[in-house]
Parts: sequence; C-alpha cells; structure tokens
Amino acid sequence: MEFWAFSWRKQIGFARIISDFSTIAYLGDVYVLDDYRGKGLSKEMMDCIMSHPNLQGLRRWILLTSTAEWLYKKYGFQNVPNPEVYMELYNPNVYKGTQKV
Repeated sequence: MEFWAFSWRKQIGFARIISDFSTIAYLGDVYVLDDYRGKGLSKEMMDCIMSHPNLQGLRRWILLTSTAEWLYKKYGFQNVPNPEVYMELYNPNVYKGTQKV
C-alpha cells in the first residue's frame, strides 16, 4: 500500500506500508522533499495511514527510523520494549552488488 503527496502535479512525499491487513504492518520509505518539510505534510500522511480502514485492528506496527522519532511517537510508536527478542538479518551492502551479510 502506498501513499503519495503531490503539489502542482509534482510528487513531494511518499510512504509505503507492507501489511497482511490482519496482524502486522511495516511502515517504511517515508519521505517528504526538503523544500516541503515543516509544513505539516508528514503529519497529514501519517493521519491518512493510521486512519485507513484496511489498517485498523492490527496487533503490531513496525517502523525503522533514524529521523522524526517525535512524529511517530505522536501516533503511538515507541522503542522496542523487549529488544532481547528482536532479531534481524541485515545486509547493508545489498544494493552495492555484494551479497555478504
């Protein structure tokens, strides 16, 4: 599921949600172009995402971010409460042509 923001036919924002629509959703690829930041656009996109009928009643939302933590906290996101049970397979070089993990 994707959400776009446009200004005069120019795409200025984007967010992607990957979900099974019953138990879990991953919120990723959220961005707003620099010239349009600070105008409430990210809040509008988050309002649309979090109120979308297909995304209600989910047990878990996942978000990985290094920016705008303050925004996501307004929607109930918080740090992982039990990081000892969190696991990942992370390959920072996947798009550089190497497959080493």
